[in-house]
Amino acid sequence: MSTERDVREIALSLPATKEKPSYGMPGFRVKDRLFARIREEGVLVVWCESLDEKEFLIGAEPEKFFTVPHYDGHAMILVRLPVVDAEELRELLSASFELRGGTLSS
Repeated sequence: MSTERDVREIALSLPATKEKPSYGMPGFRVKDRLFARIREEGVLVVWCESLDEKEFLIGAEPEKFFTVPHYDGHAMILVRLPVVDAEELRELLSASFELRGGTLSS
């Protein structure tokens, strides 16, 4: 089970990440590009590689991943935090961070 606190801790551990509100909720940016944000309590928005990956994730694990019409046509996915563990949350945030221009140290 992950929480907003876990999101903040992991996101801010990524290089050059800054927290800045987005639509009144916590948002996390790298190079001033949003890579994650809390959408509502218990729901995180992250980028994924493609629309195909988005559809795959939703189809494979609908208890974890979903979308709403606002994100139709965008490679962004909604994540139910209560059903994602810390390791998977770190993977999701790291992947979104890199897709949006961040670089992880090797």
